Amino acid sequence: MESMSELTVVLPTYNERENLPRIAEAILAQPLELSLLIVDDNSPDGTGEIADRLAAEDPRIHVLHREGKGGLGTAYLAGFRFAMDRGAQYLFEIDADFSHNPADLPRLYEAARKADAAVGSRYVKGGGCEGWSRLRWMISRGGNIYTKLVARTRTVDATSGFRCYSRRVLEALMALDRIDARGYAFQIEMTFVAEALGFRIVEVPIVFTERVGGESKMSSNIFWEGLKVVWGLRRKYADILKGGKVLAGGAAAE
Repeated sequence: MESMSELTVVLPTYNERENLPRIAEAILAQPLELSLLIVDDNSPDGTGEIADRLAAEDPRIHVLHREGKGGLGTAYLAGFRFAMDRGAQYLFEIDADFSHNPADLPRLYEAARKADAAVGSRYVKGGGCEGWSRLRWMISRGGNIYTKLVARTRTVDATSGFRCYSRRVLEALMALDRIDARGYAFQIEMTFVAEALGFRIVEVPIVFTERVGGESKMSSNIFWEGLKVVWGLRRKYADILKGGKVLAGGAAAE
């Protein structure tokens, strides 16, 4: 079995042929010893073929092909398993469209090393969004406030998709085998369960930028899934909240 770096970036793709070569180059240009795992959901635009070409040219790049579009959450879980089976100890999430700046990867890693996980946060001091309409900002910010009030999460930007997890966090979360949100609600569920298990999440301020190419994957179905998932989290994980499965100490930091 091929080995991967202890620091591995998991990059889900679906119809990202415009962005993939540039984002892969930008990720691997960072001053970290990184592997890049591209998880492609059989993109009809040929993204998977581009990923294979990049992997043939650079041994730091690996590709996991899936049969079809299965959702962001399942793509990340498959990627995490694949990478951890090959030695990864710290695993990053990042979007393929340059909404997240790869230059922030070292800051996320340093923060995760001092805690259990790090989240790139738009809504803590120093963070922000560029290129968004007022409506989109209100929907995103409102979704995080809703999550905080209903699920009682401590992480301010629970919907952020720019993260670094230590292996111990992912092993604990995936051992539960209950995380099943498919869209962006996946980030909320992961945050909630990590906090419930007692892991310490720190937030690193980032500036989120509107995608530079391709089409957004956001849809009304993803939005409504988020509302539904948040509402049911405390019931779904009531056993953990009662303290029966706390695996680590520490509280989330804002």
